[in-house]
Amino acid sequence: MPRPTPAQIAYGSATVVFSAAALLLLTPTGSVLMLGALALASLLLGCAVAVTVPARTRRERQAAGATAGLPERRTPAHAGSAVGEHSLNG
Repeated sequence: MPRPTPAQIAYGSATVVFSAAALLLLTPTGSVLMLGALALASLLLGCAVAVTVPARTRRERQAAGATAGLPERRTPAHAGSAVGEHSLNG
């Protein structure tokens, strides 16, 4: 099972917080059992939202990086030189 992305975690967490607040404001809570049911409903709704947020695939991330005008990664010219050689600059 793949790891959740930061966007999925953020959307799920925000959904849990806001749905719990809305349910507490809109429904009469007279017992601990009702509070537990509201908390469980908020948690389930947050999980459902987190799972349905589409995760970007590696191809989509690479395509977005290429179209964003990011410079390509290049190796420096001196990368192939031997370690321990003295430079000409002193």
